[in-house]
Amino acid sequence: MISTPYFAPPPDLLFWHYVTRLGEMGILMPLAFIAVGWLALGAGRGGAALRWMAALAGAGLVTTLSKLAFIGWGYGSATLDFTGFSGHSLCAAGTLPMLAWTALMHRSPRTQRAGVAAGFALAALIAYSRLPVHAHSPSEALGGFALGCAVSAASLRGLLAPWRPAPAVPVWLPVLTLAGLSLQPVYAPPLQTHEMVTALALRLSGHARPYTREDLHRAAAAQRTSVL
Repeated sequence: MISTPYFAPPPDLLFWHYVTRLGEMGILMPLAFIAVGWLALGAGRGGAALRWMAALAGAGLVTTLSKLAFIGWGYGSATLDFTGFSGHSLCAAGTLPMLAWTALMHRSPRTQRAGVAAGFALAALIAYSRLPVHAHSPSEALGGFALGCAVSAASLRGLLAPWRPAPAVPVWLPVLTLAGLSLQPVYAPPLQTHEMVTALALRLSGHARPYTREDLHRAAAAQRTSVL
């Protein structure tokens, strides 16, 4: 079994823990910043880079606010089992399709679309992985995925056509990037985003402990009992 100080999942969930780490902000955002730099400075696509980062920042703010609202004040939905959008799902769906397009932007439209579709497919797998690792409910994973898809759709608008032949990104560069990405879940230290959001929520709300999913469902059950 693969095991490092940063990756030691239960054997029966090794695959899903590996996949879910591919959606971490600490793994994907450095790649996104490199892509933005290339788009703005090397490819003459500064407008596309700005649109992408603005959309991603907006969706990230929505996701963070949804988590703060629940952890700090208990605002969620017991019916939907919703305590905040999945950040992994958002980050994957909001970056992978654009990363694929950046690598393939000067190749044929068919190749571009295939790469973007592969990016969305991997993002969907990452969103689903949040369920078997018990990190999120279906509504949270799907909500984060939908937000990320909206980011990518807005960012890709008008970019897939027309195709203008130009020097393509060397084949070895995306291959090397994919190889590096495949190793990150095993060897990269995790970014403690949840702990940081929890600390901020408690500081803002003034509460001594965070609200939990159990609190949400306990309150909903008590409310149903009082009605009866």
